[in-house]
Amino acid sequence: MIPETRYARSDGVHIAYQVFGRGPPDLVFVPGWVSHIEYAWEEPMFARFMERLASFARVLWFDKRGTGLSDRVAGLPILEQRTDDLRAVMEAAGSKRAAIFGTSEGGSMSALFAATYPKQVQSLILYGAFAKRVRAPGYPWAPTRAARVQWIRQLEAGWGGAVELDTLAPSVAHDPAFQRWFAAYGRLSASPSAAVALARMNTDIDIRTLLPSIHVPTLVLHRRGDRDVRVENGRYLAEHIPGAKWVELPGEDHVWWVGDTDAILDEVEEFVTGTRAHGGAERVLTTILFTDIVGSTPRAKRLGDRSWTDLLSRHHRAVRAQLARFGGREVKSTGDGFLATFDGPARGIRCAVAIGRAVGELGLSVRRGLHTGECEVMGDDLGGVGVHLAARVAGESDGGNVVVTSTVKELVVGSGIEFRDLGRHRLKGVSEPWRLFEVREATPGEAGGPTEPWRPSARRGTVGADSTRRSQGSRASRHR
Repeated sequence: MIPETRYARSDGVHIAYQVFGRGPPDLVFVPGWVSHIEYAWEEPMFARFMERLASFARVLWFDKRGTGLSDRVAGLPILEQRTDDLRAVMEAAGSKRAAIFGTSEGGSMSALFAATYPKQVQSLILYGAFAKRVRAPGYPWAPTRAARVQWIRQLEAGWGGAVELDTLAPSVAHDPAFQRWFAAYGRLSASPSAAVALARMNTDIDIRTLLPSIHVPTLVLHRRGDRDVRVENGRYLAEHIPGAKWVELPGEDHVWWVGDTDAILDEVEEFVTGTRAHGGAERVLTTILFTDIVGSTPRAKRLGDRSWTDLLSRHHRAVRAQLARFGGREVKSTGDGFLATFDGPARGIRCAVAIGRAVGELGLSVRRGLHTGECEVMGDDLGGVGVHLAARVAGESDGGNVVVTSTVKELVVGSGIEFRDLGRHRLKGVSEPWRLFEVREATPGEAGGPTEPWRPSARRGTVGADSTRRSQGSRASRHR
């Protein structure tokens, strides 16, 4: 679920940021060139990366000024202003001292921050970063200025599409779903003019002289075959920052959330916490249930804070009572919904049906979606594509029904539970379409008990076996 976006003020500019996970320690993640801290969560690989960080740290991250949800400002922001923004986010989030994790261009401002404010920096981590963006004497591996200018022209001409994917993320460059997400991520992160202006600013970055002034523990990570920022850039940083630890990783992807991300995260976790407890993440097969109150925002506005809080409390008690009844494990509350797991899909379905009835008595309707798949255990939380898929399936419910994936249906053969085929659906952030089913019959009691006749949901019409009639607009309106 997408964390709440808040705003910090930095010299009159509003900086969008999020806080998630549990510390200590605190870790400030500084993204590269452009970003959009809400739309990033729509890509399962990106979400998995951030969830893993949150398994061992309280994570703060933000859209730099001029990008994403932060104020779009006139002119080129200099590194000094961007480090002020980082400091403002830490202050707003109540973080006195943190590990600073800078990726790509974000590494430059992270290095400047560590040199300028060492008392606020527990450690510095640089991934895919560079000291200088264009070639110079003693720095021959960077592109020439002429090549960089030509690249910026091509960037402007192609902005809005999947620009530079073959260079930035070759391992997924030919995945159509990733191409669509990546193109939209760029458009939402920056306008064409802003993208060009920021690229020009990055062209002039040169932090070589400040590297000897960094006196905090530093980890420098770089993939050996990085096609965008050559590995020599990382080696230079490690050689010129006093006492820096250098780790060279296999791979060609420049972006950090694709490829062997665990290799990166294992090193970061060990450097920040002193242990590699998550190395070789524990994976489990489980049935995942997502619930979400329909129309919670307008209902809250209509009732007012006090009445809505009382109603939400009754909703939570009702849901938890059914989870206890059917042996479900509450993973977390999402504010107006729940993420829970079951050791059997039939119990999950029956619990979802019972939840609908229980909250219906309160005058509420809840979306409910289930998927059985492999998840990553992250302390008390769960992550991975299976969790993302279950959330998307819940988004296909209209509140009057329980929607499940074909995997769930196939695992409950012989249970007496019946289904209605909803056809194949393209789910946001999922590369392949999935066949979804609506629960037609499920007992509210234990397995093997009497069933209750199916009541068709009021809003759905007849859907053919291969239909995908639901509009993108209605589907997107439920994805937060």
